[in-house]
Amino acid sequence: MVLILRPAPFPAPLARGVDRKDHADSKPAQPGETPGLPANYPRGGVPLPVTWTETQYQRLIELNAGDEICGRSFPARAERDRAFLRLEKELRAAARERLERLRKDYRRPLLCRMISRLTEALTGSGFVEVSTPLLLSRGLLEKMSITEDHPLYKQIYWVDGGKCLRPMLAPNLYYLLADLLRIWEHPVRIFEIGSCFRKESQGAHHLSEFTMLNLVEMGLPLEQRRARLARYAALVMEAAGLEDYRLVAKGSEVYGETIDIVAGGVELGSAALGPHPLDENWGITVPWVGIGFGLERMIQVAQKSGSISSFARSLSYLDGVRLNI
Repeated sequence: MVLILRPAPFPAPLARGVDRKDHADSKPAQPGETPGLPANYPRGGVPLPVTWTETQYQRLIELNAGDEICGRSFPARAERDRAFLRLEKELRAAARERLERLRKDYRRPLLCRMISRLTEALTGSGFVEVSTPLLLSRGLLEKMSITEDHPLYKQIYWVDGGKCLRPMLAPNLYYLLADLLRIWEHPVRIFEIGSCFRKESQGAHHLSEFTMLNLVEMGLPLEQRRARLARYAALVMEAAGLEDYRLVAKGSEVYGETIDIVAGGVELGSAALGPHPLDENWGITVPWVGIGFGLERMIQVAQKSGSISSFARSLSYLDGVRLNI
C-alpha cells in the first residue's frame, strides 16, 4: 500500500570526455586546442577521450547495450564510428535471436512472466489476489491526503470530472480491507498487480504507465511487523531473481517514514508500517505492513538494462527488443 518514489538515477558510467555531438575529425583549432590536431586534442597534445555521439548513444540504449558498452571511450572518432557499426550489427543480431526465443520458447514477454512468478510466490505464501478498478474517484485520493496542494496531484491523469486513472493501488486496497477485516479472520493478506499512471518526467527509470505490485498484511501482532516486512521483501525479490538488495529508511510524501528496497542503485520498492494516521480515514485500527514494487524497474535492474521503456507496455518494444531492427 505504498507508492514508488523517484529513485536516484544510475550514475554516469564514465566521464564523457568530449561531448557526444557530431564533429569532423579535423576543424580549425579553437581556444585551448592545438592547431593541426583533431578537436579532441587540447593545447599540449594530450587527447581527451572520444565518446559516443548522442545518436549513437541513444541507439545503443535502444538495443540494450549495457553500461559497459555505453560507457566506452576511444582515442579517435574514426575508431569510435567503426566500433559503433560493428556493435550495432551484433546487437541487432542478438535482438533478433531474442525475439525468436520468445516466439519458439517463452511465448510470453518478460513482464508477463514476472507477473506470473510473483503471483505464484504470493498465493503460495497465503496472500489472496484482488483486482480493482483503474478509475479512482477524487474522494479516494483525498483520503490518501492527495489534494490540490500535494506534489503528486500535478502528476494525475484526470479523465472525467472527479475521476482519474489511478496513480497508485493503495486507495482501492484500503477500501477492500475495511470490509475484509470485518469478514475474515486476522491477519488478512492481499495483493494486487496492475497498471498505474502518472505524468512522470521522462528518464531512465520513469514511465507514464507502469505496473505496480502492492501487498499488505493487516491484523498481525505489532511486534512482528518488521520481521514480516523483511520476509515479504525477500519473497518478492527472490521471485524476481534479485537477491542482492538493501532495505533503506527514507521519507515519503504520503506515508512519512518508509523503508525502500534498493538494488543496483535503484529504488525498486517502498514499504510502510501501520497503524498510520491515514488509517483513520478508512476506519482501520489494526497493525499492518505493506510494500509496493515497480515491476518494470525490477526487470530493468535484473536485465542490467539502461532503458526501462523496453520492458514496459509498448508498441515499439517487445520483450525488451526494439522492433526497428
